[in-house]
Amino acid sequence: MKIQLRFFASIREKLGVSEQTVELPQEVTSVGDVRAWLVQRGDVWAEVLSADAAVRMAYDHVMCEPDTLIADGSEVAFFPPVTGG
Repeated sequence: MKIQLRFFASIREKLGVSEQTVELPQEVTSVGDVRAWLVQRGDVWAEVLSADAAVRMAYDHVMCEPDTLIADGSEVAFFPPVTGG
């Protein structure tokens, strides 16, 4: 399955990339699985996207939970929590 990844704000800055198209292994079926798969890249990926890191996720432009299932051709986005004032 091929999907588009997008990274925003401080996550984009730390990773040094704003978007990627990736081919996922067959066992990656949810947004949470995508995050865990990216963490396996190690180094800054593991730091920025770790389970302990405050990261929001969206699937096809809609905020989502880690158990949201993904489909071929979809978009998964990662960004830090946003505060207003």
